[in-house]
Amino acid sequence: MRRPIIVVFLSLLMLALPAAWGAERGALFKISGSGHTMHLFGTMHVGLPEFYPLEPRIAAAVKDASALALEVDLLQDPAKLGAAMQAHALLAPGKPGFQDRSPAFRKRVEQALKKAKIDPAAVARFKPWLVATTLTLAEYAAEGYQAELAVDIKLAQMARASKVPVIELESIGAQFAMFDRLGAEEQWKFLEESVGMMETGKQRAEMRQIVDAWGTADKAGLDAVAAKVENDTSVSGKFMQKVLLDERNGPLADKLAALLVKQDKSVAAIGVLHLIGKNSVPALLRARGLTVERVY
Repeated sequence: MRRPIIVVFLSLLMLALPAAWGAERGALFKISGSGHTMHLFGTMHVGLPEFYPLEPRIAAAVKDASALALEVDLLQDPAKLGAAMQAHALLAPGKPGFQDRSPAFRKRVEQALKKAKIDPAAVARFKPWLVATTLTLAEYAAEGYQAELAVDIKLAQMARASKVPVIELESIGAQFAMFDRLGAEEQWKFLEESVGMMETGKQRAEMRQIVDAWGTADKAGLDAVAAKVENDTSVSGKFMQKVLLDERNGPLADKLAALLVKQDKSVAAIGVLHLIGKNSVPALLRARGLTVERVY
């Protein structure tokens, strides 16, 4: 299961969902401790018009929240994305890109880019992990999924409309830096695996699995997604589990626990993959002595 988590890219959706007024989607938890409560909601980082309006309980919780905590707040400062790109996502001048790999590999990448209607020259300076992410984003966009309709962004807009403060739990620079920790050959393998997933249609199948589960708040379906992630032994799969999930879940749980002590009726919204599996954020919060109730 491979799904890069960069908020603007990440990745995750396929198949249009039927419109439903305020349908339950994703996963919603109620966290209690220190005499305070918090709603914790699992999001998708891209979206469709059919995702909205959100289910009344989460919509009401955001409207009346003391604060909304997101992984990153992309509505604040677009320059942060550009700085992160320069620092972590672009090859150094003169450093070889995919054009300098084997002819067979270059052909596969170029075919994938052309299929996605991306000029290979436009991504020539991208590091391999960003080429893979760009291809993934283009595949989602071809099916109608839009970054500007990401659940995180919609929640931030709702919060600001109600004058609710928005808090960042991480930064876009830190998220990009995680991908930059992959060694050069690991990054090429990451790209190769991504292209292979696209060629076989396996990536689209995995996208269907998660969007179907998220779109219907299907607990068993989300648990199946978590099991796939935990058992994926590919380079990108192990990176996803160990770095993008396990390594981040502890600090996310710590920050949410600290927010719960300070504020009552806060709302936290993070990628749904952080809320499922053995080392999920809800499991870590429960281990810290907090009361964790799954609403759906």
